[in-house]
Amino acid sequence: MAVALVTGGSAGIGQATALELAKQGIGVITTYRSHKSEGDDTIAKIEAEGGTATSLPLDLNDIAGLDDFVSQVRAELAIRWEGARLDYLVNNAGVGGPAMFADITEEEFDRFHNVLFKGPYFLTQRLLPLLADNGAIVNVGSSSALPSRVSAGYSAYAAAKGALHTVTGFWAKELAGRGIRVNTVAPGATRTRISDDAFTKMPELIPAIAEGIALGRIGEPEDAARVISFLLSDSSAWITGQVIEVSGGERL
Repeated sequence: MAVALVTGGSAGIGQATALELAKQGIGVITTYRSHKSEGDDTIAKIEAEGGTATSLPLDLNDIAGLDDFVSQVRAELAIRWEGARLDYLVNNAGVGGPAMFADITEEEFDRFHNVLFKGPYFLTQRLLPLLADNGAIVNVGSSSALPSRVSAGYSAYAAAKGALHTVTGFWAKELAGRGIRVNTVAPGATRTRISDDAFTKMPELIPAIAEGIALGRIGEPEDAARVISFLLSDSSAWITGQVIEVSGGERL
């Protein structure tokens, strides 16, 4: 059985991706930071459909804790999947919300940097011995980091996501010798828990945003999850080093 690690699998794009992969018969390791019950809910949904999954705690803001996390992943692979390697990695866990340049604190900046870039960077590095040759990595970036998507209040967030976009090609180049493909999806406005679950708490925001999207609606987690699944699959075997926007035609 192939096995995937999906960080931030307790809600949103991460949860939708975990469910999508499990439907394809892939074993799934998901992570949560503070929402253990929601992480457990993801596992329960997968197991109810006959899939195999587990959930582990991970705080990407705690870089020093990455080695312990990788040891837990190794143990789960040995116990639950008879020592299988990781075939797929989805760097999805994130943090978001507006932070104006004039007001952002160093602590807030460091949190964006650690969770969105430094954490995934060194987590991926530490997982390389567990990643199977001819596997695949998908990073979850953001359309806010694309050149045409400048929005006030997102300089720190977009800079961190943009850094993740940038390393995608370099990782793809360096891991190509092992047959490991690396791509990034850049979702547009999507209904997730980021920005304090804004679309759920303030649904009145949605119509104005949807007007700026060619397909006339905001994204759902499943929209991104299906693209991530495709990029992990053999159907995209000739795609690597790419940043692919998944936004329904945002600002076309």
